[in-house]
Amino acid sequence: MNTKKHYENHLAEYYSWMFGSFEEKIEENEKFFQSHNIKPTDNDTAIDLGAGSGFQSIPLAKLGFKVIAVDFSKKLLDELNKLKGTLNIKTVKADIMNFGNYSDYKPSLIVCMGDTLTHLKTLHDLNKLIDNYKKLLSPEGKIILSFRDLSNELESENRFIPVRSDDDTIFTCFLEYEKDSVKVYDIINKQINGKWVQNISSYIKLKLSLEQVKGYLELKGFSITYTNYLKGFVCLIADVKK
Repeated sequence: MNTKKHYENHLAEYYSWMFGSFEEKIEENEKFFQSHNIKPTDNDTAIDLGAGSGFQSIPLAKLGFKVIAVDFSKKLLDELNKLKGTLNIKTVKADIMNFGNYSDYKPSLIVCMGDTLTHLKTLHDLNKLIDNYKKLLSPEGKIILSFRDLSNELESENRFIPVRSDDDTIFTCFLEYEKDSVKVYDIINKQINGKWVQNISSYIKLKLSLEQVKGYLELKGFSITYTNYLKGFVCLIADVKK
């Protein structure tokens, strides 16, 4: 199944739930942005690519940004629209590679967090995306990226990853490694009318490493100011070179 269909038909219903407390996730990201002095400048527009249900969009809006939240999942954007309240967030249903859907803005900040980057099909797409970041950003702009580093191959039973469970739902991932990608099986066991029902769907994630992404950013004229591994994710912050 392609990534969009996988999210809309299988994963979107459980997306926010699988991360635990929504409020705690919002607070965690707000603290992260504050700790790195992420705040509106004269240009207070931020674009959140792969916005999902708002884990980045909501804290950015709370910090004063006008947020353009881009995602290909109608279900997740509908959830974001319900959760945003009066915050200044505009949702745009589009694939992040369809640049024309959000290229009219000149943001001071672009974020692409969670695991959105690994949903790209090829490294060529990553190169095009970073090139577009450079064209879109204001002269004082910056980007924040995060993604899972899938370059270290897990073996045997370690390929089964428990995500979250409660009394009615058990969510597990299984990883099948290929040369340049990983096939991810999302296995959901749900109790319905006293019986456990299993649904499985799979999609492909692109293998990306910190060094690869750093290389593309530097090639396109970004100055990297922060790199770290946070809870299994690579995180980078980069500025447009002066």
